[in-house]
Amino acid sequence: MSIARFSVQRPVFVSMFTLIVLILGGVSLLRIPVDLMPDITYPTLTVATSYENASPAEIEELITRPIEEAMSAVPGVEEITSTSYEGHSRVRITFTWGIDLDDAANDIRDRLDRVIPRLPEEADRPFLRKFDLASFPILILGASGSMDAVQLRTLIDNQVKYRIEKVPGVAALDIWGGYSREIHVLLDPEKIKALGIPLDQIHDRVQEANVTLPAGNLESGHHELVIRTSGQFVDLNQLRDTVVAVREGLPVRLSELAKVEDAWQKVVRIVRVNGVNGVRLSVNKQSGKNTVAVAEEVLREVEAINREIPQISIVPLVDTSDYIRRAIGNAGRGALYGGLCAILVLLVFLRNLRSTMIVAMAIPISIIATFMLINFGGFTLNLMTLGGLALGVGMLVDNSIVVLENIYRLREDNASLDGQEGAVRGADEVVMPVIASTLTTVVVFLPMVFVRGMAGVMFRELSLVVSFSLLCSLAVAMTLVPMLAARILHPRHPDPTAQMTVLDRLFCLTGGWLEAWENG
Repeated sequence: MSIARFSVQRPVFVSMFTLIVLILGGVSLLRIPVDLMPDITYPTLTVATSYENASPAEIEELITRPIEEAMSAVPGVEEITSTSYEGHSRVRITFTWGIDLDDAANDIRDRLDRVIPRLPEEADRPFLRKFDLASFPILILGASGSMDAVQLRTLIDNQVKYRIEKVPGVAALDIWGGYSREIHVLLDPEKIKALGIPLDQIHDRVQEANVTLPAGNLESGHHELVIRTSGQFVDLNQLRDTVVAVREGLPVRLSELAKVEDAWQKVVRIVRVNGVNGVRLSVNKQSGKNTVAVAEEVLREVEAINREIPQISIVPLVDTSDYIRRAIGNAGRGALYGGLCAILVLLVFLRNLRSTMIVAMAIPISIIATFMLINFGGFTLNLMTLGGLALGVGMLVDNSIVVLENIYRLREDNASLDGQEGAVRGADEVVMPVIASTLTTVVVFLPMVFVRGMAGVMFRELSLVVSFSLLCSLAVAMTLVPMLAARILHPRHPDPTAQMTVLDRLFCLTGGWLEAWENG
């Protein structure tokens, strides 16, 4: 039994299966993350090392070159570039596309463990990081207020930061600018020199006094108490009363050697929001999360913060989700307009509203079915996937047009032919040409799946979306179109001898025009 005959004889099964596909595709559309471009992971790892107060020449000789030599033996390395500047070394390792970065990172860590003993003891331990587009902020907010600059920064650190970081999908909130509280201890060099107290001794005494340590457990009956010694400073007087030395049996307190002030850190960045000093907050999302959804949740939380804490005003400065929404909206509207134009062209040439509606159903069904591939395949709704849908919209009706036109021709030439039998015969006659024409289009896009490098990452989703949508349109043309044609398609046979209606006259007139174009 052919596919067309099976579909025509079992209309309920075909209808229910189509509805299942539409439901799954609709649910998938609601769950697909929205982003600007496909998730791109560059095959690049960076090894960064800090060595304070070292010149660029020393950094290159003592740190950069040993790390470069160790990294050159890692499998899959394509290029190594390094930068040495005062106090810092950065070695960038680029791998071939398609390599597993997690395995490469493990190999690099093994190599670093071997080279670390050769580095200066004063240098910090090298750390490894990946280049990820998700590390770029999706939102940049500006906070300002009429209060003191130190109080503004303290309020944001204590009451605003945790509220934004707890929003689902937010990875971190970075705060720049403002005045961060800092306690300054201004030593008097004359007094220190007179008492002969080393600076490192003062530093060690203050550090030892500002610490909280566990003091063991205390058992009391059936209870066990955990004891700790709380020694952290809670006010400036405790810091001033810290004993830093003993001279001639008398304690020397910090207040006798220095002036303790409640101040702020050195200002290296100036942030202005609407012309006044403020604080910049950058929001980073978790990898794989929906950029638009996370940004909307953060902005909703910001509105709540502005209502509950009127002392500050937080406004969005940069919102990448807005650009994504506009870009995706433009691509979606392009696909919609393309589909409407295709339907209009069908109506002009088919000259039959029922035929046009049967063929036009292939477009939304194929597109909605493609959303299942996008969701289950882990893709995002981005410019490439939407571009693939827009590219395939015009081709989605090709198979249905061929099948329907052949069915219509058979029934028009033989008015006595039964509707179901005409649909089966018309579909079976063109089944092989339709399959061949679809596969010739699909094979053009499928090789993009095997392209390596940036082009392969960018166009892989586009090629898969186009190919899957075309295969869905083939399934619709071989199942749904014959079933509908057997029941609702009725070829028009105007009788020249009878009184013709306006539609009959228009049908004959347009038919004459099309025949004249063909002859021409």
